[in-house]
Amino acid sequence: MNPSASGPLLDAAAWRRVTQRAEQLCAHGQFPGMALEVHRGDRRTGVRAFGRLGPDAADVLPDDAIFLVASLTKPIVAMASLLLVERGELALNDRVADLIPDFSGADRKSMTIRHLLTHTSGLPDMLPNNRALREKQSPLSGFVSGSCGVTLDFPPGRGVQYQSMGFALLGQIINQISGVPYGEFLRREFFEPLGMRDSALSPTVEWLREPSRAARMAQNRLPPDQIGTDWGWNSDYWRTLGAPWGGLLTTVHDLGRYCRMMLNEGTLGSVRVLSAATVRAATSNQLECLHDMPEADRRTRAWGFGWRFNWTSHSTCFSDLLSDDVYGHWGATGTLFWMDRRSETAAIMLSTQPMDMGSGAELTRLSNMIAASL
Repeated sequence: MNPSASGPLLDAAAWRRVTQRAEQLCAHGQFPGMALEVHRGDRRTGVRAFGRLGPDAADVLPDDAIFLVASLTKPIVAMASLLLVERGELALNDRVADLIPDFSGADRKSMTIRHLLTHTSGLPDMLPNNRALREKQSPLSGFVSGSCGVTLDFPPGRGVQYQSMGFALLGQIINQISGVPYGEFLRREFFEPLGMRDSALSPTVEWLREPSRAARMAQNRLPPDQIGTDWGWNSDYWRTLGAPWGGLLTTVHDLGRYCRMMLNEGTLGSVRVLSAATVRAATSNQLECLHDMPEADRRTRAWGFGWRFNWTSHSTCFSDLLSDDVYGHWGATGTLFWMDRRSETAAIMLSTQPMDMGSGAELTRLSNMIAASL
């Protein structure tokens, strides 16, 4: 059954419990602010926002607040890479070393675009000098250069390890092939066609300072190592850097439009931004073809192209009540979105409470409540 054709969007009493829990989490100070929305078919709950714009802010969080969504950036950059694939400008088995000449060495000669997109490259999540690069406010080129020379943790295709630096390289590859910065590529090819008016990766300071936008910019509760710095999540440096692994600024509304495009296999209304074949491939288990991969990883830690699946046995599953083919992503700033093809449902939960400071478990609980309300 198409849920947009008949029947209620959600069970009203169950959805009310979701919003009451979110309100309580913010009222008790566990979350400075949070906004969420559920889409099912062509209908949506509308954005519900709770709490304040920041930990020390007096202003109430508006429903069009702009959040730093951290690693929710990764699958969106992945789909930009796949757009180049469907246009014949890139192929998944192209070698990274052929596209980035500085990425040399016998140990990485076999690394491909496929490895970057599936977290099987052997690259680390962060560089050993990540903090030093941020303290001196390095441009992206510093992170790319470091990724070109860093020691791999295992040969490409022999294991699964979350690797933000693989997406640093993907950003560079998009720049080179498209001829424009990857943030501009995303704006032209995705954000503008999809009507994502408050979304930007690597925006200008002027974009941040535009009065109506600046008034809606959510401030994150910072981890201890970022407090008092000029390079943390709330800084102009980090917001304008546009890290392709975690720098996207966006709203619940805009991400909802993106999620509906994914569930509609590349279309939103009359606009098509990706082929159905591309979306299907991106949201299928792409570890199956990596025959040197440990069997348990292929089965229980599946990745699509940039999209993680619901690892039900993992401490950070999206929901205990969703099937293992639900796909989405977490973000370190306290963000989560997921999509369920079977029920044509998308859930977006954006907050300003870091994952490492307790938001992950609470977002999973909210996901459970949302799943129960379907």
